[in-house]
Amino acid sequence: MNADEERQFREFVAARSRSLLHTAYLLTGDWEQGRDLLQTALASTARRWSRLRDREQPELYVRRAIYHAQVDRFRLLSWGRETVTDTLPDQPSAQGAHWADTVVQRQDIMAALRRLPKRQRAVIVLRYFEDRPDTEIASILGVAQGTVRSQTHKALTSLRAALGEAGPSAASSSTASGRGVIA
Repeated sequence: MNADEERQFREFVAARSRSLLHTAYLLTGDWEQGRDLLQTALASTARRWSRLRDREQPELYVRRAIYHAQVDRFRLLSWGRETVTDTLPDQPSAQGAHWADTVVQRQDIMAALRRLPKRQRAVIVLRYFEDRPDTEIASILGVAQGTVRSQTHKALTSLRAALGEAGPSAASSSTASGRGVIA
């Protein structure tokens, strides 16, 4: 960077650093981290100052550098986070032991859902997976609330029958999970 470029960069920093610091603060939620983030972005910008194509819009470049530095920092800080516990687990948790059953149960439920007629499937998805009330479901599907309730009843009856045929492991594990899809 020559003397003229350095002067331009210093003038830019003096004029725009307050606004850029506010942006960095909003991204990090902390003034000190925001200052560090801005410093990182300005250092990156200073190295590339002579190659910036549009000298009229360096702020856009710096804001982009701030954002990318924050994303990189977030990735770096989230990498390898550990959970502190009082005791070390000697064995996998009980939940891990039933993982295969959970996968099979989910596959059975999805297969049973795919066999439902489209309206019944839509009602079940909106009610139990998106947790929407009858009035909203009726509005979304363009039907009466009574239709929503009757389609729910028919769909649950079909699902109970299909999952009952899938075997005792699917029926017992699905009701024990508390998810409420077939209960």
